[in-house]
Amino acid sequence: MPLWHVYHPANTYSDKDKRDFAKDITDLYTGFGLPEFYVVVLFTEVEESAFFVGGRPAGDTVRIVVEHLARHLDDPDLRRRSTERLNAIMEPYTRDRGLHWEFHTYESPRDLWMIAGLFPPGPGTDAEKAWAQANKPFPY
Repeated sequence: MPLWHVYHPANTYSDKDKRDFAKDITDLYTGFGLPEFYVVVLFTEVEESAFFVGGRPAGDTVRIVVEHLARHLDDPDLRRRSTERLNAIMEPYTRDRGLHWEFHTYESPRDLWMIAGLFPPGPGTDAEKAWAQANKPFPY
């Protein structure tokens, strides 16, 4: 389950921008076989008076925290390529808008998360595929 926390200055993103950004993120993960409903993106507006970098107000900075729960990468080269791919997803919504952005990724052990009180089935299993079919999100 990728969980993205996007902390951004107030009024940086329209509702459409948020939908597009979330769809681009979701498309990345579903392209690797992850069920769509695993992907969660939270946008949090932060007033300039509450967003500081280096002790100074950061009205042009977007800070993103990515949490990976469903899949983990152990190979250093694959981790680097994955980080570069995540960055590429962010660039149209950050760099291309003249914003400064920073991000990092956490990987949490699978046995430390649940969905609706259930431990998710193993990666790529028939049970996970059936669970994905049963939990299709509402169209947006």
